[in-house]
Amino acid sequence: MISKAIKALATTKRLEGKTYSDINRELGTNLSKSTLSSWFSRMPLSMASQKKLEINIAKKLEVAQYKGKQVLKKKREKYLQTLKNKNLYLLKSISTPVQKIILSTLYLAEGTKGRSCLTLGSSNPKIISLYLSLLKNCFEIDKSKFRIRIQGRADQNPILLEGFWQKVTGVPTKQFYPTYTDQRTRGKKTLKKNYRGVCVVHYFDTSIELELELLADSMINYLVPGPISTACVPSLPFGPIA
Repeated sequence: MISKAIKALATTKRLEGKTYSDINRELGTNLSKSTLSSWFSRMPLSMASQKKLEINIAKKLEVAQYKGKQVLKKKREKYLQTLKNKNLYLLKSISTPVQKIILSTLYLAEGTKGRSCLTLGSSNPKIISLYLSLLKNCFEIDKSKFRIRIQGRADQNPILLEGFWQKVTGVPTKQFYPTYTDQRTRGKKTLKKNYRGVCVVHYFDTSIELELELLADSMINYLVPGPISTACVPSLPFGPIA
């Protein structure tokens, strides 16, 4: 049996604008929502008490939502870490020949083909860093053959862009072409956070470009069964890997 004293105290707390959980915590009770609801269903609250109750409910909802997001965030972090750990062993298999295959695939997807030099551009510093690392690991590179072109937006400072990409690429700024500004962006604010324009890396070596293209084509012929439409993949004079 619930004493009249408890009911009276609970009623006082409700008139103060306290929520059900506040009442149970402050009274040291574990009264059910149905019990408290039956007590307070016909009890009028002053405008001040009603306002305070609404504020308390809103704060609790905000706290609950925050805690819920934190729980989901931790679950996702754990899930992503599991996926990452699942494949870490593969990193031990990345020999130089494997790196060359990765490089040819990257160039097939992101590079510009059919020119007298290797050309690859990206706004992602990690892609540019990966490309340069693979290139240096797989071939003897002459650093003087690098040229860099930055493509920025109208509201971006070319000097700052060049400084950023110089640190990423390690190529001296004297080997940078003048930064290109996209005139279509004039009067438009750059909204993407940490966007530093597009870095286009040129390396003047036709033989490396041909080798990567031929390797990529051979890899496709080796892995993909049956004929491949030349409309999708350029035909190159290089057969499947034996």
